[in-house]
Amino acid sequence: MAARLSGGGGENRLVSLPLSRIRVIMKSSPEVSSINQDALFLTAKATELFVQYLASYSYKHGRGKEKNALTYSDLSHTAEECETFQFLADILPKKILASKYLKMLEKEKRDGEVGEGEEEDEEEDDEDGAVGEDVGS
Repeated sequence: MAARLSGGGGENRLVSLPLSRIRVIMKSSPEVSSINQDALFLTAKATELFVQYLASYSYKHGRGKEKNALTYSDLSHTAEECETFQFLADILPKKILASKYLKMLEKEKRDGEVGEGEEEDEEEDDEDGAVGEDVGS
């Protein structure tokens, strides 16, 4: 039924997403052996509605109204700030320049080396304290 309704290709299409692609994605799960046409249609429609909601929310709460356009930064800001969409934060990260990213990596590496050195100093202090206690006893 869903294929017939969505297969028209004209104004009568009930879903915009290609059902064949959604079927391939669903079948990629090892737990799925067969897919009911109704389940396929409902998954496609739910996905379409979710994407529409994400886009409209991002447009309304981002800079989209100012520019009269929806941008990637609007979507990534929504994923980061809105609790409903936070599960998308890894998929829609904020864009940064490669040079800025490299500087961040260098800083983390330096901080990591400093942190390791401090831990070694603490262990040495603990050992010295233990030796001092044994001597005094």
